[in-house]
Amino acid sequence: MKLLKNPKLRDVDVPWARQLPEHWQVHQVKRHFRRLKETNAGMVCENRLALTMNGVVPRSIDDLEGLQSSDYEGYQIFEAGDLAFKLIDLQNVKTSRVGLVPERGIMSPAYVRLQPLSGISVRFAFWYFMALYWTQVFNGLGGGVRQTLGPEELLTLPLPIPTQEEQMAIAAFLDRETAKIDALVADQVRLLELLAEKRQAVIAHAVTKGLNPDAPIKDTGVAWLGELPAHWKVARLATLYREVNEPGSDDRPTLSVSIHNGVSDDEIDEADLERKITRSEDKGKYKRVEPNDLTYNMMRAWQGAFGSVTVSGQVSPAYVVARPKTTIETGFIEAQLRTPKAKEQIRRYSRGITDFRLRLYWDEFKELRVGVPPHNEQVEVLASIGQLNRQFDELKSLVELLIELLSERRSALIAAAVTGQIDVREAA
Repeated sequence: MKLLKNPKLRDVDVPWARQLPEHWQVHQVKRHFRRLKETNAGMVCENRLALTMNGVVPRSIDDLEGLQSSDYEGYQIFEAGDLAFKLIDLQNVKTSRVGLVPERGIMSPAYVRLQPLSGISVRFAFWYFMALYWTQVFNGLGGGVRQTLGPEELLTLPLPIPTQEEQMAIAAFLDRETAKIDALVADQVRLLELLAEKRQAVIAHAVTKGLNPDAPIKDTGVAWLGELPAHWKVARLATLYREVNEPGSDDRPTLSVSIHNGVSDDEIDEADLERKITRSEDKGKYKRVEPNDLTYNMMRAWQGAFGSVTVSGQVSPAYVVARPKTTIETGFIEAQLRTPKAKEQIRRYSRGITDFRLRLYWDEFKELRVGVPPHNEQVEVLASIGQLNRQFDELKSLVELLIELLSERRSALIAAAVTGQIDVREAA
């Protein structure tokens, strides 16, 4: 699709739109919108709406989120065709700012409601405000501790006004073109999910079936392991590792354990340190770790907070540290324990009343059985996993770059259309 650049532009006093088409006017928002604040006294409406990154969407009135039914009497009533604004904490770039209300409902009293008057296409105005959102103009407005833009300030913002015909053409064009871009982004997001699923499946197969598809297999008799290559051994972790509790020291980096990425290979950020222990306290409270140790967070092991240590360091006293008793590649054991069936076993071995109170103690963890190939095969599998991860990471980076470019294209297209930098009437 070829879009024509508008050749007849004039300078205007709008900070985020230095030029507009010659025949466009600039009015304040209040000339075409009025602010309303009608409370839901007497619970006359029970259709609860919320402003999200996907626009204004319904929310169940039964999902009270800690509120009583009577609290909804303080909510505002919005009508279909209104614009809803959330204009607090403006420096938070990941919060939705504006939405077009699709149906009558109630919304938080923190939102600002604008109702369109004559001479304005509400969908054109919606896309204009979306341009301010996507180009982060809103984020530079407002003031106060919470960086808030007040309703009166919103009503005095400049609003470019093309002809009614152009307003409708621009709105129709952006409705269609952004839908196309959104569909492409959704496809890429789904591709990222499929890549993650494929990576997990291939790694799980490598650490439970090996790299040789023709290798004879045997039934281990262990439910979560199932069948393994016949030459692999089945061993309790207690026969492979022993628990150690050696004190840390000031000259050792404090390492973190992530539920997604295992053990870090550098110093943990200050903000991530355990609440009750700071760098200034005695490092003897920490536990020393060495390369090839296996360590885990007792409270979050069931979520995946465990891993193989790659550098000398120390970890929180809330962690368990296990050291190999024999020749073993702990990275291989970690990869096997990260398979879905193994993580479910870890959860079963953890003790606690609720998920948030589950703890995995060494006495239970050491009883977990794992599949152990010969050492040279462990090394080969880890090398294969490393190559596989690099390939998947490259694909993931390409897909993420495409999503970023599509988002930039969407933002630029909206901004160009609502300020008349491109003439979309023929395309619309």
